[in-house]
Amino acid sequence: MHKILLFTFIQSLISLTMAQTISPSKYTILKNIEATTVKSQGNTGTCWSFSTTSFIESEILRKTGKKKDLSEMFVVRKIYMEKAWLYLRYHGHASFSQGALSHDFFYVLKKYGMMPEEIYSGKLNGATHNHVELEKTLKNYLDSLISKAVIPSNWDTRFDQILDSFLGACPPVFQFENAIYNASTYGAALGVYADDYLGLTSYTHHPFYTLFDLEIPDNYSHGTYLNVPMDQLIEAIVFSLNNGYTVEWDGDVSEPGFARKNGAAMLFTSTNNPNDTNAIELVPTQELRQSTFDSHETTDDHLMHITGIATDQKGIRYFITKNSWGDKAGINGYVYMSENYVKLKTLSIFIHKNQIPQSIKSHMEVLIYTPPRPSK
Repeated sequence: MHKILLFTFIQSLISLTMAQTISPSKYTILKNIEATTVKSQGNTGTCWSFSTTSFIESEILRKTGKKKDLSEMFVVRKIYMEKAWLYLRYHGHASFSQGALSHDFFYVLKKYGMMPEEIYSGKLNGATHNHVELEKTLKNYLDSLISKAVIPSNWDTRFDQILDSFLGACPPVFQFENAIYNASTYGAALGVYADDYLGLTSYTHHPFYTLFDLEIPDNYSHGTYLNVPMDQLIEAIVFSLNNGYTVEWDGDVSEPGFARKNGAAMLFTSTNNPNDTNAIELVPTQELRQSTFDSHETTDDHLMHITGIATDQKGIRYFITKNSWGDKAGINGYVYMSENYVKLKTLSIFIHKNQIPQSIKSHMEVLIYTPPRPSK
C-alpha cells in the first residue's frame, strides 16, 4: 500500500537500519497473561481471525482455566459468504478480499457459533494456509454472477462448493470431548459472549465518547468503535492487562521501526544515528495520530493479540504482543511494541466491557456495541 511518509526517504532508511540493528536487549516482564499456542496464518490475509480467536481463547482460559483450540477457518469461511452477499448487493462495488476485523469474528460467534480446530482446520489442500487461489476463484465466480442479467437464486450453493473444495466441508454435527455438538451449541458451550466486548479507537475527526464507523478498507461491515483520547486508549490497554484481561489490537506494522526479525517495534526520530544505542523515540501527540491517519501514513495492516507488559533496560514500556506469523518469527512468535509505537500506530483495540476505565465511563451514560450488518 502506498504511503505518504512524514520523514524523507533518507530519514526512513536511517530508521530502517536502526530497527534492524537496535532492539531492547533485556526485558523486565511486569505482566504476562497466559495465552494459547502461537499459530501461523500462512499465506493469507486472515490475521483478524487468528488474533481474535487467540483473544477469545485467552478469555476462555481466564474464565475456566481450560485451553481451547478454536477454528480460525470456520470464522473465515462464514465471513467469505457474508462478504459475497454484500458484494452482490452492491453490484460489485464493495470489498471482497481476505481481510476483515475483530467485530466480524464476534458476529460469527453470535450468529453461527464456533468449531474446534480439531474438527475444522481449513487445511484440506496442504499443511499450511494459502488463500491466494481461493480468493481469486471466489471473486471470479461473483463477478461472473454480476455480469448476468439476473443472478440465480441458488448462487450460494456453488459458492459453498468452492469453499468446500479449498477448505473442506463444515460438518453439520460433530462429536468432540465426549459430547455431540453443532457449531451453534459448541459456541454457546464456550461461555464467552460477543456482546461483552467493545472496540475503541482515537481520532479527532469524530467527537470523543461517541461511536463511529471507522473509515478503513477492511471495515466492510461498518462496525462501530468508541472514540476516546489517545492517552485513554493506552490507559484502557494497561488497565485491562493489569487486571488479567488481554487486548485485541489492530494497527500499522509497515513502519521502519517495526523490526520483524527482532520482535520489536519502536518509533525512531529522524535524527538518530543508526549506531546509537541510546536512540530516542518519537513522542506521539493526538494531532500526529490524526495527521498520519489522514495522510495514509498509518494504515490498517495487521491484527495481533496483546498479552502483557514489559520494560526494557532504559525503562521504556512495551506491550507483549502475540503474532500469527508462526513461532519462529520475532521472539518465539511475539512482538514487543513500545508504548509510543502503540500510541501512534494503533487503529483500534477490543477489550472486555467490564475493563473500561472510569476515566472513560465517566463520560458515558450507556455503552452500546451494535454494528450494522447485512442480513441474508
